[in-house]
Amino acid sequence: MSDGSLLEIVILAAVAAFFVFKLRSVLGKRTGHEKPDFDPFRQRQREGEGEDEKVIQLPDRAQERTKGAKISQEELLDRPKPDQAEAGGDESPLAAGVTQIRLADRDFDPSQFLAGARGAFELIVAAFAQGDSKSLRPLLANEVYEDFSGAIKDRESRNENLETTLIGITSVDLIEAEMQQKTAFVTVKFVSEQVNVTRDAEGRIVEGNPNEVTTITDIWTFARNTRSRDPNWTLVATRSPN
Repeated sequence: MSDGSLLEIVILAAVAAFFVFKLRSVLGKRTGHEKPDFDPFRQRQREGEGEDEKVIQLPDRAQERTKGAKISQEELLDRPKPDQAEAGGDESPLAAGVTQIRLADRDFDPSQFLAGARGAFELIVAAFAQGDSKSLRPLLANEVYEDFSGAIKDRESRNENLETTLIGITSVDLIEAEMQQKTAFVTVKFVSEQVNVTRDAEGRIVEGNPNEVTTITDIWTFARNTRSRDPNWTLVATRSPN
């Protein structure tokens, strides 16, 4: 074998090893030990301090109002429009809430809403990780934006960077719906697989594991003024599952 052929084999082996390493670092591995849920409002715990988790609550809104509701996602999405069914009856709180929203906004479609919510989730998670407050602004209500922006500034003050890889979204389910005067509120449960790593200015890992895929559940509430011509929904509250 010539020296040239041997050199080619060595180079090809080095390239193959590099791609295997990069693929493993992106996809990670499952360990069975999950981290706490990703929550932009949770400040990093410092020595001697307790965990400070801030959740924006809707006024007079119980977190478990639809607990025990017996209705499948398919049944909910296939429900008739308001001109085909009347509000009330023996509907579950979730189904009744969807009916109320459809009565206020005849264009409301749960399946289309969930598709939009999925896209918003991906944008918000990515923008928060990148520290992109400008992209977050039109997607968030004022109080929520202040908390996201504050968390980003706090991270920047420590010269830290958050790396988030959204491997995939396992499920997107509508779990609460209601009207408060002219405003519609819809709560969605997202289950996703992510890799989250926080690094300092020198690139050292402060928190997280680049080789660990974590299953995360987020519960987000979106709102929209049904009298407004603006069709967009904004994120008004988040919480973690009980």
